[in-house]
Amino acid sequence: MESGPAIFAGTAFTLFGAGLLVWTAARVRHRAPVAHGVDPTAAAVFATAAGAVLLALGVWCFGRV
Repeated sequence: MESGPAIFAGTAFTLFGAGLLVWTAARVRHRAPVAHGVDPTAAAVFATAAGAVLLALGVWCFGRV
């Protein structure tokens, strides 16, 4: 019964983290801004780090099942 929330959270974190990484890579590849009004390098680094953390958190949640 307790694995249900862990599966939901793991799925949400993993999908959002992977989506953020793919979106950031696509924006950087096309030399488009990742965030408007922010230094492009800082925005790309922050978005990549956030995506990696969310992906790792999702994997950790799946490990708790």
